[in-house]
Amino acid sequence: MQDQILVNITPQETRVATMEDGVVQDLHIERTEHLGLVGNIYLGIVKRVLPGMQSAFIEIGLERAAFLHIADVIEQRQNPNEAQRIEKLLHEGQPVMVQVIKDPIGTKGARLSTQISIAGRFLVFLPQEHHIGISQRIENDGEREALRRRLEGLLPADHVGYIIRTSADHASDDELRADIDYLNLIWADIRHKSHTLPAGSLLFQDLSLSLRVLRDMVNEETGEVLIDSRENHQKMVEFAEQFVSDVAPRLRHYNGEKPLFELYGVEPEIERALSRRVNLKFGGYLIIDQTEAMTTVDVNTGGFVGTRSFDDTIFKTNLEATQVIARQLRLRNLGGIIIVDFIDMDNEEHRLAVLDELKKALARDRTKITVSGFTSLGLVEITRKRTRESLAHVLCEPCPTCQGRGEIKTAETVCYEILREILREERQFSAREYRILAAQSVIDMFLDEESASLAQLADFIGKPIYLQVETAYSQEQFDVVLV
Repeated sequence: MQDQILVNITPQETRVATMEDGVVQDLHIERTEHLGLVGNIYLGIVKRVLPGMQSAFIEIGLERAAFLHIADVIEQRQNPNEAQRIEKLLHEGQPVMVQVIKDPIGTKGARLSTQISIAGRFLVFLPQEHHIGISQRIENDGEREALRRRLEGLLPADHVGYIIRTSADHASDDELRADIDYLNLIWADIRHKSHTLPAGSLLFQDLSLSLRVLRDMVNEETGEVLIDSRENHQKMVEFAEQFVSDVAPRLRHYNGEKPLFELYGVEPEIERALSRRVNLKFGGYLIIDQTEAMTTVDVNTGGFVGTRSFDDTIFKTNLEATQVIARQLRLRNLGGIIIVDFIDMDNEEHRLAVLDELKKALARDRTKITVSGFTSLGLVEITRKRTRESLAHVLCEPCPTCQGRGEIKTAETVCYEILREILREERQFSAREYRILAAQSVIDMFLDEESASLAQLADFIGKPIYLQVETAYSQEQFDVVLV
């Protein structure tokens, strides 16, 4: 079965799923009201320089000022052995060309760099550099050197910098030359705007998600790209014919009655990717918890009992978990620090085999990722570059009932809080009577298990206490009305 890319487009959002052997491997969502900023280039204004943090806040027209660290300033990146001071390089009110390298996430503003890079189909353009880099995914030294020589032959002697992307491995000289011309045109337009537009202006906006699919996601394994919007299918065909001509024949307009994502089972995968628990094929399961600081993945055997020894059962569960973990990181777009708690293995060969399998599974990830070995506590540490919000942060918000804790107080706990509140109010105000407004479960508790406690309090304060169900209240909500 050939790989497929599914593109579901509505006026509100664009969703893209990559499929391998009929299984969803990757998911991207871009909403019209909240377009991603990564790759955008702005003529920013330095608002504040923080020497103590060696960083600066840059105004680029967003709700929150963006953040620029000294490590992302081009002068420091070009001379990493020379310690630069940000206050020597930037001052308040200074216009500076910057590029977004990380979207605003949570309460943090966008992260910026003054090192500009513009992605093409086969090359990444580095106008402030002069060297030629090659994607780390091209591992063969002979291929790397051959690609470098080919590109140098197409460039003038005083060329600027480029990075050769993995897709360039099968590109012809004409395709590489077209990419160079395209990137030079974009850079010329950016430079012109930087001299004519006021500070704080957008100089370059990266392609929409539907067009980035053609530039970044389609490869030689991709059999077809299905698009369920006739208008956008036509736009993608026009773009492909101009810039990625070999992709154009693989674009198909899907006009079936059943929604595209339902037909290929993507909708259930999205629901599963929002769940804490992920079931494994042979009875084990994962528990995935995402927090502000890190994500934890706990592997459990569950109902899998195996056929031989207990060690063999654990080993097979951990091996199966490696593939599912790698896929879930991509589907959920989990970034930052990820801690995996595999089931404890006493056999060192098993531990090495599981770690090796995890690294192989993660190698398919387009996002930069590093894996550390097992710690002394038997945990595996992973770091995955975070450039945009995770799937859960895009599609969900903290629960208003539990405030994101994942748990709510029991009805019994709420009853005791209400009793304490009435006693506190009585000491301050001495009302004639009290009325408790609460959820059905709390009122039921007062009428049954806690009826004696309520009667005891009424006798103690010498005032009647009435109960009233509020159907709109969550279990933790209540009001004590003084009459």
